[in-house]
Amino acid sequence: MNTTEPRTVLVTGASSGIGEAVATRLAAAGHHVVAGARRLDRLRELAERTNGNLHPIRLDVTDREDVAAFVEAAHDLTGRVDVLVSNAGVMPLSRLDSLLVDEWDRMVDVNVRGLLHGIAAALPRFTAQRAGHFVTIASIGAHEVVPTSAVYSGTKYAQWAITEGLRQECDPSVRVTTISPGVVTTELADSITEPGAAEAMHAYRAHAIAPDAIARAVAYAVDQPADVDVNEIVIRPTRQR
Repeated sequence: MNTTEPRTVLVTGASSGIGEAVATRLAAAGHHVVAGARRLDRLRELAERTNGNLHPIRLDVTDREDVAAFVEAAHDLTGRVDVLVSNAGVMPLSRLDSLLVDEWDRMVDVNVRGLLHGIAAALPRFTAQRAGHFVTIASIGAHEVVPTSAVYSGTKYAQWAITEGLRQECDPSVRVTTISPGVVTTELADSITEPGAAEAMHAYRAHAIAPDAIARAVAYAVDQPADVDVNEIVIRPTRQR
């Protein structure tokens, strides 16, 4: 498909933060954006602020059937599925000795299983039409571990590894990109329940960049010519080391 033409782009976790910024930017560029998240009210508000190119659908990425229906609904809307931006994620950081096992499980379910569910739903369509683009929003946590980030970094490294394996296995007509943001102004830190981790993140976010910085990177990767595959982008605030 000619990359100058409008495409059908699916974005998960689109109700806030990076997902909202990606959906907004790509819709403004003329693409048909199908935005998925659990908070349908927020998606509807987002749709009202765009130019009519954004279609809100309630989505829980931990539910495999829900993700399959999301991809099917997107295809029914436009007759194609061209790009899947797997952005949905959670980040309740904590030390391992805090034993917040339910939060660990939630990170694995959303960050890892959610990604796999998206691949399982979209890959057959991409393969059949011999065109498509997977974009995974991972994290700088895929490349480094700090105290309180062991489980989160583990899930983000898993995202990186899964997406890299996908790139190697896919037909060359299917493009695959991993984008690893550093600290960004999002709601993710609001889910941190461990006081020490929350305090550390508060200081860490002092130099956070806006979600649109990541949205611009997604747009860059998506808008490349069909024979160009941007494999990986790491984006940090200038003051983050």
